[in-house]
Amino acid sequence: MASIYSSKTRPFASYHSVTPCTRTHQIGALALVIITFFLTRIFDQSLNSSSFSTPTSGQYRSKNYVVRFSDSGGSIFWPQRGYGTHLSMKIYVYDENEIDGLKHLLYGRDGKISPDSCVKGQWGTQVKIHRMLLQSRFRTRKKEEADLFFVPAYAKCVRVMGGLNDKEINQTYVKVLSQMPYFRLSGGRNHIFVFPSGAGAHLFKSWATYLNRSIILTPEGDRTDKRDTSAFNTWKDIIIPGNVDDGMTTHGSRIVEPLPLSKRKHLANYLGRAQGKVGRLRLIELSKQYPDKLECPELKFSGPDKLGRKDYFEHLRNAKFCLAPRGESSWTLRFYESFFVECVPVILSDQAELPFQNVIDYSQISIKWPSTHLGTELLDYLESIPDKDIEEMIARGQKIRCLFAYTPESDSCSAFNAIMWELQRKVRQFHQSSETFWLHNRTIVNRNLVEFSKWKPPMPLP
Repeated sequence: MASIYSSKTRPFASYHSVTPCTRTHQIGALALVIITFFLTRIFDQSLNSSSFSTPTSGQYRSKNYVVRFSDSGGSIFWPQRGYGTHLSMKIYVYDENEIDGLKHLLYGRDGKISPDSCVKGQWGTQVKIHRMLLQSRFRTRKKEEADLFFVPAYAKCVRVMGGLNDKEINQTYVKVLSQMPYFRLSGGRNHIFVFPSGAGAHLFKSWATYLNRSIILTPEGDRTDKRDTSAFNTWKDIIIPGNVDDGMTTHGSRIVEPLPLSKRKHLANYLGRAQGKVGRLRLIELSKQYPDKLECPELKFSGPDKLGRKDYFEHLRNAKFCLAPRGESSWTLRFYESFFVECVPVILSDQAELPFQNVIDYSQISIKWPSTHLGTELLDYLESIPDKDIEEMIARGQKIRCLFAYTPESDSCSAFNAIMWELQRKVRQFHQSSETFWLHNRTIVNRNLVEFSKWKPPMPLP
């Protein structure tokens, strides 16, 4: 069949025969491609203000890496697929004065809870992440340009210190959320909440109703031991490291320094309370049968025999393996502490979730052992591992432990920067909810056809 265009009417036909493609044209085009390639590489590197970078497929897929480092060895690779080539998002941090009730979640009903008291201990991430975001280059003060929204709250600390009870925490969260138009706009999908303890989001009793689409930062990936529903969702939430004592994670002098393997007294240890948990009780009983191999001292947190922070870490560093059984919840701070005293962590918690699994191969730096086999079989296995293999695991752990330290954003490797990479993966171009609608002119309206700019709190919540 003939073309629908004749030689007279074919578009641009007359231009195709004006100037033939010569060798000079070909060389010039090739040179342009090469110059564009190198300029693009330089531009991408300048944009990547974070020291984290992304690997080629060959580098990323290599099974020889416990974590993917750049050729210089100074920066850690984050996989380009799903993350991008550099960090470039904007996060709005709600101010304590703009939302009625937010101060109660930060300082208690009477405003007497000090953030400095809350930043200590294993729940300190709720304060540290908030403080770092306030000073971060990713922070924006304009809601309309934000990719994500951070809701600060020290609810776990406030509850422990008597600032709010469970009912008050629940009521205050609901009150706070009802005053956030952008939360309503996205159904909470672009809002970030930190729940730093084993209770996870269950600290907010009505989380399943209000936060079931929000991004939750928590060290706890499982709460099915007491409840039928886990608050952690693999697809939307992010596992974060627990808060290791700053005295162990800072550069320079630390509370204690690691001991050479030859000077460690025990094969393994477990430092923690029994709490009536089967696994922990089994380890304590095992230590009584094999005291030279397994140390399980009775920890006292009050009175004249109270174990101080230095004593704790001196015990922890005195074994080749640090055992980390589950307690009230699946996660345990001892797993993260192990890397800073340089003993190999042994996870004895089947449901434990670990952070940053897209960049860390945990099988090279730790051991996970079934919690149903806590007996002599475990000790025999650990004793069979050559010191050379233990030292290699410790050396690999030294490379990645910076990802478990909440050090300043300026550090080339830190928990904060790693969390930022994971958050960037959650950024969406568009947000909607069952109560959000839009018109032909891109106007966002609610069910009553009221424009978004005119939404007034308190707004109805799910």
